[in-house]
Amino acid sequence: MFEFIQGKVDFVGPEYIVVENHGIGYQIITPNPFVYSGKLHEEVKVYIYHYMRADMMALYGFQSRVEKLMFIKLLSVSGIGPKGALAILASGKPEQVVNAIENEDEAFLKKFPGVGKKTARQMILDLKGKLKDVIPDIYPDLFNPAEVPAPSGGENPALEEALLALKALGYSEKEIKKVLPELQKEQLTADQYIKEALQKLLK
Repeated sequence: MFEFIQGKVDFVGPEYIVVENHGIGYQIITPNPFVYSGKLHEEVKVYIYHYMRADMMALYGFQSRVEKLMFIKLLSVSGIGPKGALAILASGKPEQVVNAIENEDEAFLKKFPGVGKKTARQMILDLKGKLKDVIPDIYPDLFNPAEVPAPSGGENPALEEALLALKALGYSEKEIKKVLPELQKEQLTADQYIKEALQKLLK
């Protein structure tokens, strides 16, 4: 029903923000409202998901379409409601969640609030292979591992490939350098390096 709302931030609370547009204040529940604290009275664009059920109607808002799409995908998982999906997005990047699901990394998924072993397994069962439309440009080869070209040169091609993937996921050189010494001590596949790095980066 709604794609986005553009207007001025009128209020920032612990669970939601209010965006004023043409004299109407829209209460929008967001993963982390405090990212809007520095934008009070400034114009913003918030991507909206209109959630409705018999006893509830609410607007959920996100900074990007990627976040919004990930929220919708998470809602389709048995046992995850709006609060659970919001908590996951407040704690991790959509790219991290997608990567963990595609690699069946239950340990990583269980780090998110409210996600136990059963829910982590359900996320994998319900969503693996169905998330290509969420991050097609950010990590285009995640869903076609057979098509990933082998990195050229270097002493550890698997590690090089993993480092490229971490950069594609949005991690900075500084963040990657912090975990690199630990990764260099091990001989793993590229997928295992990625899993190991993400676990260390999320701590």
